[in-house]
Amino acid sequence: MDHPSRPAPAAASTRMVDVLVPVALDQTYSYRVPRGMELKAGDLVGVPLGPREVLAVVWAENANPDPRLHNRLKDVSEKLDIPPLKGELRSLVDWVANYTLGARGMVLRMCLRMGENLGPERARAGVRLVGDPPRRLTPARRRVIELLSDRLLHGKSEVAKEAGVSPGVIDGLVDEGTLTVESLPPPPPPPAPDPAYGQPDFTPQQRAAVDAMRALAANGSFHVALLDGVTGSGKTEVYFEAVAEAIRRGKQSMILMPEIALTGQFLDRFARRFGVRPLEWHSELTPRTRARNWAAISEGKAPVVVGARSALFLPYADLGLIVVDEEHDQAYKQDDGVHYHARDMAVVRAHIAKIPIVLASATPSVETEVNARKGRYQRIALPARFGGQHMPHIEAIDLRREPPARGRFISPRLAGEIKTAIERREQALLFLNRRGYAPLTLCRACGHRFACTICDAWLVDHRFRQRLVCHHCGFSMPRPHVCPNCQAEESLVAVGPGVERLQEEAAALFPEARSMVLSSDLITSIETMRSELNEIAEGRVDIIIGTQLVAKGHNFPRLNLVGVVDADLGLSNGDPRAAERTWQLLNQVIGRAGREQGRGVGYLQTHQPEHPVMKALVACDREAFYASEIEMRERTLYPPFGRLASLIVSAGDRPSAEGFARRLVALAPRDERVQVLGPAEAPLAVIKGRYRFRVLVKSARGFDLSDYLRNWLAIGPKTRGNLKLEVDVDPQSFL
Repeated sequence: MDHPSRPAPAAASTRMVDVLVPVALDQTYSYRVPRGMELKAGDLVGVPLGPREVLAVVWAENANPDPRLHNRLKDVSEKLDIPPLKGELRSLVDWVANYTLGARGMVLRMCLRMGENLGPERARAGVRLVGDPPRRLTPARRRVIELLSDRLLHGKSEVAKEAGVSPGVIDGLVDEGTLTVESLPPPPPPPAPDPAYGQPDFTPQQRAAVDAMRALAANGSFHVALLDGVTGSGKTEVYFEAVAEAIRRGKQSMILMPEIALTGQFLDRFARRFGVRPLEWHSELTPRTRARNWAAISEGKAPVVVGARSALFLPYADLGLIVVDEEHDQAYKQDDGVHYHARDMAVVRAHIAKIPIVLASATPSVETEVNARKGRYQRIALPARFGGQHMPHIEAIDLRREPPARGRFISPRLAGEIKTAIERREQALLFLNRRGYAPLTLCRACGHRFACTICDAWLVDHRFRQRLVCHHCGFSMPRPHVCPNCQAEESLVAVGPGVERLQEEAAALFPEARSMVLSSDLITSIETMRSELNEIAEGRVDIIIGTQLVAKGHNFPRLNLVGVVDADLGLSNGDPRAAERTWQLLNQVIGRAGREQGRGVGYLQTHQPEHPVMKALVACDREAFYASEIEMRERTLYPPFGRLASLIVSAGDRPSAEGFARRLVALAPRDERVQVLGPAEAPLAVIKGRYRFRVLVKSARGFDLSDYLRNWLAIGPKTRGNLKLEVDVDPQSFL
């Protein structure tokens, strides 16, 4: 029987190891090492756990096993022929688990995402023409024989697809002796990126940043640099030089990007610089490709890995550089399972591995900006656009004075500017961070509003899908023609705009223009998105209508006009980071304009032109924005001048959730450096039928908040039944 490991004074003659299993457990388990098996920390092993065999990692030698358990321990079943997890990755697992209060096994699971496919790759079957055609020669068989007439080895599945036949046709030809089956050789590894290939000509201003990047990568010790460049300044090309230096030194580089920014455009830019595309890591990869890439990374055969936040936990053989692109992006926060922020944990991994890290952004997060101002991070600035292009001119359209026509959402001035842009054969972008057709549907007769049946949220009208959808739980229903409350017919009306409704309005205003909606719910895969972005880049679209998907590092050569339809949208949700997020998002969106030719112009439709964020955007005064935001954070002791944690208690009924939250708060340890706020109903009080109460914990910056929470939860009430407690250290969402 396996047991949680625990040190004891007596030593056993048989060797023992403690292993960590990638499941929701925090402790290691002790196992005996069979004679003749050589094991060390980091080795991947198979062990029996209960009735099944599981993958595990040797975490430590158990020098003092409990002698009473000696005869009850099970043996390690096998040692896997896979490179061991290095000490720096195991330290990262321990650090992240300790900081986030996540189970160590769940953090380890992120390192072994392809555990079920590890090991030697299964040989693929190929077929070759070796014999005479069979007596019975059907049209399908003839197509296969003609395709294989070169008598070379071809993949069986590829032949079936190209000849338009079923695998059974090929199997029949094998039985007849016409074809033979052989194992296909494994695909050759892709060629390595060439640091001398496609070196660009840099401007004198970029040259200073390039020299700093190369020096950073060549130094090879822990160092954090903020690559702070305006949109279109060539940040990507500049940090590529740090990557090139790491390649020259034989080190691996990890480039983290928000998932939806992993576009073909970026991969093409990489190929133009290094001659080949990098190895990718994101959720769209097939299981076999993920397993193959995981193996290449662990064996040191992948010099550069570009991936979403989960790439942070991959087992790099010799990591020498980390780059976090768009470091301010909210997508770096993982909000389910282990709650971690990939940017912050990337800095931790760089510190543990003693390697440099580059954080790149045109609109740094307030935390990163403060670290740069205090000298903790080196700032490498690119204050001007590449090629002498000007930054976009920004104007506010005061909707109180220049409102759109009734039932419309594009103001007359913005409509006129879009018309002019189209006549000049330029592109226009309409930005609205709201998916679907309309955020609310109500009945004109009785006022009934369509709400989710299991969430505290309105249903969003999606006309393309003809459904009303909840964006929190995924519940959807067909759009009815009759009000379910008063039975009135054709009385339902859409309230407010979404991107689908904007496209309808744009089609009415500009009937000759070609428009495209870019929204996460309409894009089924990264490949679909890449193809649509290519259409835009090639000029086959006149008006782009998009959500925050369009803000992520895309380059549209003909785009010179950006209209933000509702600039106030992000400022009205009570989020302490609302001003920062709005500033970043609108800066990034407007920064898509005028990157290659002409002068870009951005229009902000707003009811609050006097708001500090709007004034800073119009004046292009980032210093004013950061100064006011940093002063407010310092005064209120919000991050980075204080620490925050969020505890969400949820249950199937309201009294259970509220009662548990109140008992939990009553047992909070008293400490003058800590404020416990709540419990209060969460802003989204019900999600998926679960009632939610939130407790916010606030402390001084230097206080060990994780340890405080751990001690508190140890003495607090235990969750039972359908009660659930989620702990989020450094929360980014306040819903």
